[in-house]
Amino acid sequence: MRRIFPATAVCCVVLLVSVSGCTDVTPQSANDKILGAEGSPIQIVATCGMVANIVAVVAGDRAEVTSLMGAGVDPHLYRPDRNDILRLQKADVVFYSGLRLEGRMIDTFKSLKKSGKPVFAVTDAIDRSYLREPPEFAGHYDPHVWMDVSAWRECVPFVAQSLSKLDPAGAASYEQNAAAYQQQLLHLDAYVREAVHSIPKKQRVLVTAHDAFGYFGRAYGMKVLSAQGVSTESEAGVEDVNRLVKTIVRLKLPAIFVETSVSEKNIRAILEGAESLGWQVKIGGNLFSDAMGPSGSYKGTYIGMLDHNATIITLGLGGSIPKKSVNDRLFEDAVQPPASVEDRP
Repeated sequence: MRRIFPATAVCCVVLLVSVSGCTDVTPQSANDKILGAEGSPIQIVATCGMVANIVAVVAGDRAEVTSLMGAGVDPHLYRPDRNDILRLQKADVVFYSGLRLEGRMIDTFKSLKKSGKPVFAVTDAIDRSYLREPPEFAGHYDPHVWMDVSAWRECVPFVAQSLSKLDPAGAASYEQNAAAYQQQLLHLDAYVREAVHSIPKKQRVLVTAHDAFGYFGRAYGMKVLSAQGVSTESEAGVEDVNRLVKTIVRLKLPAIFVETSVSEKNIRAILEGAESLGWQVKIGGNLFSDAMGPSGSYKGTYIGMLDHNATIITLGLGGSIPKKSVNDRLFEDAVQPPASVEDRP
């Protein structure tokens, strides 16, 4: 599903899509016009919503941002079709997450770079010493860095700097938008930390379908367990499911969580396994892992996505949220009963 974000600095959050190692990409030739100089919006294409969201916020009204992947789309498995390739080729700038999140698009990014297209991976902004290296992920970094707000916040000035190189006339605007957005992310980070720390310590264990919450757990003090590995291309074995079932029963965890972009078959198996051992564990709710909520909704922004996740996790595991939510936007989530496996957003 294609999503177009008019770049407004106050409301939506759009993330940039880029290519790993392409931090110093220049326009196609020295004779190319300065982007935005003639008053027309810069055309930006991003891969996933998280990237598109921050990019749109930073770009403001100087750009139009299109996200290739809509709500519920798994970036690990996404392969661009012919229309996607045309959009990427016609774009003035391309942003992507990087760290092999969009693993099936690597050749596409290489081709775009070879043609001279400005392509940026937003995670190039993050110091590699900070990144997780799960042993089961074949020597690659865990790409789910947006789960740690403080880490994802580092990508914001990178986006501003990248756009400023291509559109020097807009540099002051990009810098101002980035600074304002970073302040919002500081507020979000504080809310998530306060909410999670209200969960009883022995219950700060997050069980999900795949290992997308490692940065979240490290940043906010939770143990994270999952049936699948970092990539949804991996498969969960019977031993992985049985191991999780035994841990859930031993710790008497009240809830486990499904993900909006991942099959719930492993979660179903865990529920059945725990029940066979005499422990009733509930579905605490639906979490956004590799994709945000519906376009145009609060949960369809990066801030709304993390706000939702922190609120649902906290309530499901016995904590108490500091207020309705970080922006008083999730009252419905706070008062509704936990969702069933079938009740997907």
